[in-house]
Amino acid sequence: MTLDNDTAALRKIPLFRGVDDQKLRLLAFMSERARFEAGESLMAEGEYGDVAYIILSGEADVVINSPSGEQLVATVGKNDFVGEIAILIDVPRTATVRAKTTLMALAIQKDQFFKLLTNFPDMAVEVMRALAHRLERTTREVGRLRTALPGG
Repeated sequence: MTLDNDTAALRKIPLFRGVDDQKLRLLAFMSERARFEAGESLMAEGEYGDVAYIILSGEADVVINSPSGEQLVATVGKNDFVGEIAILIDVPRTATVRAKTTLMALAIQKDQFFKLLTNFPDMAVEVMRALAHRLERTTREVGRLRTALPGG
């Protein structure tokens, strides 16, 4: 894999869609490759994290703890971005992400991500726009689900 491949992977992430190629190349350069074997956790629900991952190959299950045990909520794969909330705000992880297969990922450290946002305010604006779109879609989905509930 090359810097060009890592930059291309970043370009496919909606959070970075509006960021220019030079800054994506810098982010790719600052990131590290990580390998996880099947069954190994990328992150655990409830822990505080300082890294997010872009999956380059392989798959992972996203699970949450519930009163009835561990529940699978999603399976993620190539070009999915997981753990991004942890590099934006200091809250506990909302889910456990566990490699389902051997998995290669690009690890983005919180401090380096913020350094880029501080040095390139236009990149911060693009990230804020992507997050605002995501919030709008989530709000719309919550409204749709609420009206689908009995008595909703």
